[in-house]
Amino acid sequence: MKASDIMTRDVKTVTPDATIEEAVNLLLSIRASGLPVVDDNGRLVGIVSETDFLHRVEIGTAKRRPRLIEFLLGPGEVAEAYVMSHSRKVGDVMTRDVVTVAANASLNEIVAVMEKRKVKRVPVVTGDELVGLVTRSDVLRAFTAARPTAPAPLDDQAILDRLMAELNAQGFASPRALDVTVDRGVVTLTGEIFDERQRPALTVAAENIPGVTKVIDHLVWIEPFSGMTLDKTGMI
Repeated sequence: MKASDIMTRDVKTVTPDATIEEAVNLLLSIRASGLPVVDDNGRLVGIVSETDFLHRVEIGTAKRRPRLIEFLLGPGEVAEAYVMSHSRKVGDVMTRDVVTVAANASLNEIVAVMEKRKVKRVPVVTGDELVGLVTRSDVLRAFTAARPTAPAPLDDQAILDRLMAELNAQGFASPRALDVTVDRGVVTLTGEIFDERQRPALTVAAENIPGVTKVIDHLVWIEPFSGMTLDKTGMI
């Protein structure tokens, strides 16, 4: 799945010369938390978000540090904070270093950008031209669209083979430490684990296999240092 498959194409934007009030009203009207900023030719030049409007003189939330801190920071930092809280133009408060993706960017690339830059939306561009916007909501909608048709249930042997293959591929539990049986779709997990986080992972791996109707947990946790053993109820 690509950015072009999930992006919003009719993107609401503002220009750098738009007023702060205009941007805020637009955000409220479309119930968004951020807006791309484009020039008169539709080229992306920045992005403005609700965070940029939190410390404003109009609502009494402008930041003012103690004089000593301001002296140590220097006039540049103080001047920058003043512009952010007092300027009436979007171009003065917007973020200019905007991370973007191309229309053919994969969903995996988009999510990686969101995580790395800690952003909720990523503009999609062709060259400098804004062609769309991918938000976290778009990613969630992609999850729903990507759900495949339920496959046909597997027989017991196929379920066992699929589970063993999954465990070998993922590496969070060694099949050699487990005794797994399958009877009419019921998977029974017996054996040793050395970290309690393995227990739900093993259950999930089994539950995701078509044809599994139930998972029975008889796993025993062995504390690596003391050798103490506990079952899922916490009993020795």
